[in-house]
Amino acid sequence: MGVLSKLTGGTRYAYITARVRGMKRRLLPKEMYPKLLNMEIPEITRLIEETEYKKDVDELARDYSGTDLVEHALSRNLAMTYRKLLDISTNEPHYLITEYLRQWDIWNIKTVLRGKYYGAVPEEILKSVVSAGQLRYRDITEIAKLESVDGVIAALSHTPYYPVLREYRGGMLSHVENELDKLYYARLLESLGDSEGEKLFLRFLRIEIDIKNIKNLFRLKRAGAERDAIMDTLIPGGFELGMDELVRLAAMSYQEFSKSIEGHSYWQAISSFVKDDMGSLRDVEVGLESYSMNYASRISHYYPLSILPVMEYMLSKKIEVDNLRIIVRGKATSLSMDIIKRHLVM
Repeated sequence: MGVLSKLTGGTRYAYITARVRGMKRRLLPKEMYPKLLNMEIPEITRLIEETEYKKDVDELARDYSGTDLVEHALSRNLAMTYRKLLDISTNEPHYLITEYLRQWDIWNIKTVLRGKYYGAVPEEILKSVVSAGQLRYRDITEIAKLESVDGVIAALSHTPYYPVLREYRGGMLSHVENELDKLYYARLLESLGDSEGEKLFLRFLRIEIDIKNIKNLFRLKRAGAERDAIMDTLIPGGFELGMDELVRLAAMSYQEFSKSIEGHSYWQAISSFVKDDMGSLRDVEVGLESYSMNYASRISHYYPLSILPVMEYMLSKKIEVDNLRIIVRGKATSLSMDIIKRHLVM
């Protein structure tokens, strides 16, 4: 670690936040997106080769082409970016980044389980993997080759996710997926201490939990799901929406819920979409994701020598990758430019 091992206190945050400012400057400017929307997939591939994705595209071009090439390049670049943050951090920031990145273990486990459940081949499963957590790409590749859901669960017996996975008794995966999400946030929230960085991180996470719960409430209520099915998806620990409030909201009709959410700070970001009962749920989700991004950006400026600028960058990078993926998938399925644009978080 060299000089990093000698850094203490706020100096550690000064180092990593300075590095993150440099990494943030390499994000695609918003002016790039109109150009991308007017391009076809080969043109998009050539354009992103002129950015920090060049190495990923060049190296993966030997094995993939077209949409597959872009998908794999984006996933690998995101994982490598997050691992770089781990490499340049130490002590508290390193610990917080590590714990936060466990969400990608959950993502990858879900991806493999779904793939096995629906009979997908390993190559299809690995297309959606982002090896940014504690499970490395080689680990995920090996479990993706296993024959069944039960085989995958057995292979994960050494991980902290096994207590949830071993309760699976066959059938649909939705319950075990929901329990994995709850386990992730419960472990993360319980592990945080009283340092200023950890307290700020806690607030950030609780906002994130609220956003996830509101998305699930909208999605399931629009689908007419029963209260118990809705409650199974909801994650304890939110900032504005505690469990008592979630229980109350889960019991409401869609119209009652839509009206009730007006009393929360998230309303302004989604009000124009919710007022139209036939509006797109994706519009609501984009509004909530934009709220989360704007919130992270705002508080990172309040506390520049904390974990928050790092978290803001991590969120910005993920949104960039998601946006590029949405554009490429939209082009591949011949969606109109307007529909693709509505799915982007800017």
